Amino acid sequence: MSDLERYIAKRQRANPNFRKELQEERRNLRIGLLIKELRMEKGMTQEQLAREIHTTKSAISRLENHAESITLATLEKVAGALGKEVHIELS
Repeated sequence: MSDLERYIAKRQRANPNFRKELQEERRNLRIGLLIKELRMEKGMTQEQLAREIHTTKSAISRLENHAESITLATLEKVAGALGKEVHIELS
């Protein structure tokens, strides 16, 4: 068992929802990282993306670093500004 696995097990004993919360945070992080990667591939700064979707540079930074509060409408605006589409799959 790795140090990380031991840490997760310890936290899960203290908080039964810890693993679920951790998985949710990982999903949020992936969304933020994807936004950042797509923006950089497009050669855009945070400020340029912000102007494109009528928001602030700090709002884009928050999306890239803490995407847990992103709405579907905002995600669609960001995707459109980056030349992408949002596809949702429920399985």
